Amino acid sequence: MHTDTERCVRAVQSKDARFDGWFFTAVLTTRIYCRPSCPVVPPKPENMTFYPSAAACQQAGFRACKRCRPDTSPGSPEWNARADTVARAMRLIRDGVVDRDGVPGLAARLGYSTRQIERQLSAELGAGPLALARAQRAQTARVLIETTGLPMAEIAFAAGFSSIRTFNGTVREVFALAPGELRARAARRPGGANNVNGMNGAGTGTPGAITLRLPFRAPLNPDNLFGHLAATAVPGVEEWRDGAYRRTLRLPYGTGIVALAPRPDHIACRLLLTDTRDLTIAISRCRWLLDLDADPVAVDGQLATDPLLKPLVTKAPGRRVPRTVDAAEFAVRAVLGQQVSTAAARTHAARLVTAHGDPVDDPEGGLTHLFPTSEALAGLDPEALALPRSRRTTLITLVTALADGRLALGVDSDWDDARAGLSALPGFGPWTVEVIAMRALGDPDAFLPTDLGMRRAATSLGLPAGPAALTAHAAAWRPWRAYAVQYLWATDDHPINHLPTDEKAPA
Repeated sequence: MHTDTERCVRAVQSKDARFDGWFFTAVLTTRIYCRPSCPVVPPKPENMTFYPSAAACQQAGFRACKRCRPDTSPGSPEWNARADTVARAMRLIRDGVVDRDGVPGLAARLGYSTRQIERQLSAELGAGPLALARAQRAQTARVLIETTGLPMAEIAFAAGFSSIRTFNGTVREVFALAPGELRARAARRPGGANNVNGMNGAGTGTPGAITLRLPFRAPLNPDNLFGHLAATAVPGVEEWRDGAYRRTLRLPYGTGIVALAPRPDHIACRLLLTDTRDLTIAISRCRWLLDLDADPVAVDGQLATDPLLKPLVTKAPGRRVPRTVDAAEFAVRAVLGQQVSTAAARTHAARLVTAHGDPVDDPEGGLTHLFPTSEALAGLDPEALALPRSRRTTLITLVTALADGRLALGVDSDWDDARAGLSALPGFGPWTVEVIAMRALGDPDAFLPTDLGMRRAATSLGLPAGPAALTAHAAAWRPWRAYAVQYLWATDDHPINHLPTDEKAPA
């Protein structure tokens, strides 16, 4: 979008928050870059230039605006709606792969050379992988500086910087303030260090807890999003408590527990991490879980062109696709949920968790385990599983393929390749493959025409109920058919469609 100057100027002049994250406005006279919705008086059009990423702005010598904090805007929805190399690379960078494995590690995950990756990212985003990762490190550092009392040295390494000197230089260059000045400025804001510029600080309860706001593009309907996560929660791994969805996280450097609660203009996020170096990937996975980088205006606009879907969209706009923090975990749970009720699927998963999950300590709730790894499940005796024989075979084949690397599922997956790999496994029909593509891989066009709930909804709305006919009709909904599934599922009075009101997930 950043190449459409006229459209960008209109968005800036109208302070349209829908375009936050789509592009960034750099002001030539002040050398500051802003998000489109910046509250200051818009600059003259001739003084504006536009970039596709914060990293490109920083690389061109612009610093972040202190008013609108463009580095904290929602991520571009473009990277979650595509499965090409650049989109997959952006999802991996967001997950901290460059910080952990360097650019060669990123290239290896994508199957390209380092030069090819750098060339493709620079051509489309105006910055290479190192610059993009540097911009993300700067934002992580800002979160820790403003929301915790950690010493600056600890923050530097937790954010992924190789030295304190690099940390100090980057923060000063990007924000035009030294780290200590950023913290002092935050403390002077209303609410002090615990309510910094729209981002809550570390709570006074559990030591080490980090609480922050996760922004999103409005509207956001939390009913089916949190309802689905709570209704399908695996005991010990997930729970609904005190108005928040809570779950355990398996992270590169340690473990974590997150609590996520819907608010009118943000998602309240509270993290307990055993290693603060995992902050970046924990935030990334929470955003992915709740589909927070989606563009609901574009999605709903397309779906509302269908007269039969329009009443559903108009009544409750902004539905998101509930995803997962671990694609392999969700694939296992999808197999356990084949042809059984939600309650039965939770029971099967809970048994695996109790027997094979790694224990965790939860000082704030009732979480007890991490979900078992594929490696832990690959050594199971099939006869020990309380499942039909065919499903035992499906589960063991799946976890073995995941454990030995023959099947790779993650945010960087090529959607078509992943579908082909899943379809080649015994017991994987179209429903299982598509639900994994939708919720684990994030394909916005995944579709479930054979799903019973979909067929009931189609019949009640006057849509074709047969899988082939419904698929043909749904061609007009592309590339957002996964969101159409959410609207159709929401016509049923099932617990997945209602925001929980009690402290426990429904049985």
